[in-house]
Amino acid sequence: MSRCTSTRRRFIRSVATTTAAGTSLPYWFTGTNARAEDATSKNDRPLIGAIGVGGRGSGIMRAASRFGDVVAVCDVDRKHAERAKAAMGGKPDVYGDYRKLLERTDVDVITNGTPDHWHTAVNVAACKAGKDVYTEKPMTLTIDEGKILRKVVADTGRIVQVGTQQRADGRFQTAVELVRNGRIGKLRHVEVTLPLWTTKGGPFPAQPVPENLDWDMYQGQAPEHDYCSNRTHFNFRWWFEYAGGIITDWGQHFMDIAHWGMDLEGSGPLSVECRSANFPNEGKPDCYNNPDSFVIEMTFPGGIELLYNVAINKETKRNGIKFTGDAGRIHVNRGGLYGKAFEELKENPFPDDAWRAYPNRDHMGNFFECVKSRKAPAAPVDIGHRVITSCHLGNIAIRLKRKINWDPKTEQVVGDDEANGWQRREQRAPYLVTG
Repeated sequence: MSRCTSTRRRFIRSVATTTAAGTSLPYWFTGTNARAEDATSKNDRPLIGAIGVGGRGSGIMRAASRFGDVVAVCDVDRKHAERAKAAMGGKPDVYGDYRKLLERTDVDVITNGTPDHWHTAVNVAACKAGKDVYTEKPMTLTIDEGKILRKVVADTGRIVQVGTQQRADGRFQTAVELVRNGRIGKLRHVEVTLPLWTTKGGPFPAQPVPENLDWDMYQGQAPEHDYCSNRTHFNFRWWFEYAGGIITDWGQHFMDIAHWGMDLEGSGPLSVECRSANFPNEGKPDCYNNPDSFVIEMTFPGGIELLYNVAINKETKRNGIKFTGDAGRIHVNRGGLYGKAFEELKENPFPDDAWRAYPNRDHMGNFFECVKSRKAPAAPVDIGHRVITSCHLGNIAIRLKRKINWDPKTEQVVGDDEANGWQRREQRAPYLVTG
């Protein structure tokens, strides 16, 4: 970096400290018509720090590198960090502690690809350090973490995009437009069906901690356990200590489309009840402890009934989101959009005054455009929190084995102190998630 560019960065940041939260402009801002893909010259590209650079984390790092320069990578697994550095041409600095990376004043944007139980801590710290964030889903580990992050984002004015990239897919956008423009009549029922990922496995014996892994930091706020490789990397999803299983993992993607179609992005269910859930390891110690299938019934405002489940039999049931109204139905997933209302769209297009989805065909590109413009991104924290809350409530209903009545206005379980207690988890010091 040239001394001139460095001096300019410091100057802009010193000016920004006197500006109200949310109104400061990034150093590469070039006007109201600026677009992310125009950031091609060296001085017009934001500097990126990638935190958590395993499989998905390295993917979003590469996607972000189209719009900025990756100057730092961080992972508690040194092999992941070194591999990410190599993928970026050997240029980024390597960190094992995200807090050290966030101390850098030249880094403008963070990509967060950490395991679920680290999402909120990293996002909160990044916002407080003056960084904008593209964060992987699920957005949070608990409902309480969502409330914390929502407040921090509001207080700091940072741009945070949740990685629910289906919002940039024309199939899902069209499905939502069909529903919200009444093409299937009054919406009565939604079915959210997740793909099946088995959680059968274990017991897993303790293993020596690899030299390349900071196991204590990897565990973070979660309860301390002996190391075994099955607790790390992709398989962390199947442990309740670190994640909510498929209910929150794919759940935030599909439930997001459901909330969008129901026009309830700022609300949530009124009741949640689990009819069945399968724990294939039956609670045995040192085994995966999240369910791999379930049937949950929810009631949403407006009398909309939602069935939340898993496609156990792939031969007879497709994953995706099915919207049913009193005049038809449509089904959408990553493979396509199906239903008479969609088939008739070519001959009967939407009128000019129809409700249209947020214009977004590149989720990472939308994030960088909003970093420039300071406008709300396609998947902001407010919406992400409400969506993942529905998923968390499903997990709570499964664990408590009883119906939960939820007040989406107060964001409290009605008349059930024990269930309300599940909005947060006990955290292991010193890795406390606070606002």
